Amino acid sequence: MHPRVNLHQVAFVRESTAAFIGYCREIGVPNMTLVTPLLMQPGGVEEAQAALAAGGPRAAVVNHPIAMGSSLDRVGDEESEKLLKAIDIAATLGAPVIYLVSGGRGSLLWEAAAERFAELVAPCLPAASEKGVLLTVESASPLNADMHIAHTLDDTVRLAEIAGIGVCIELNACWYEADLKEKFRRAMPLTGLVQVCDYVLGDRFTPNRAVVGDGVVPIEWLLGTILELGYTGVFDLELIGPRIEQEGPRAASKRAAENLSEILTKLGA
Repeated sequence: MHPRVNLHQVAFVRESTAAFIGYCREIGVPNMTLVTPLLMQPGGVEEAQAALAAGGPRAAVVNHPIAMGSSLDRVGDEESEKLLKAIDIAATLGAPVIYLVSGGRGSLLWEAAAERFAELVAPCLPAASEKGVLLTVESASPLNADMHIAHTLDDTVRLAEIAGIGVCIELNACWYEADLKEKFRRAMPLTGLVQVCDYVLGDRFTPNRAVVGDGVVPIEWLLGTILELGYTGVFDLELIGPRIEQEGPRAASKRAAENLSEILTKLGA
């Protein structure tokens, strides 16, 4: 398996973190994204630490949602406290990157929502810097407007600049945009994570992820361009949706990891 392949826990949230880590070890995936909704449960961090102690995959990324189930016009400073806890968890597990879901805009204009997001993140920046954890914010489909505000790569970079953090390029949410090479070039100095999946034409629901190689996304060109521009991090497979459920998370994840590994090897990553 290519050393830069990373598998996201999202397809395995009905299982324990230990089971997910064990599965990654079994199929040879070297890196993982772990999620705070599970890690913040009682004993969640200790479970992950015990599973990681057996060797094999490392926790490369932690995913943390801000204002999940609410919106930025309704949440208080407790969201900053939760993010501080997420930073502590990432540092404890040795994960150098956290990627954030921003929270929805609610009744706010985009600019006001962005400022509120930045206000919530600001108290956490010194702790993240001290602990060596890079905070990033992802691009996400507009079908996720209830939980996120950055739905183009340009808006994601703009939001990251406002908040003083990094960028997670979610290819599922931007592969169809124009002038991508220049957008990647602008984003690259801030980019701490790239997420990969495929899309099958005609899927009109969310989440709508497909295994790498099953759809129409020009993955080899996208990854080649990102590598050419100097990206040195992992490539995260965030697999979720009916296609993944139908095939089964284990079979789909293994196939996606192997296909991504082949592409990265071909590209000389």
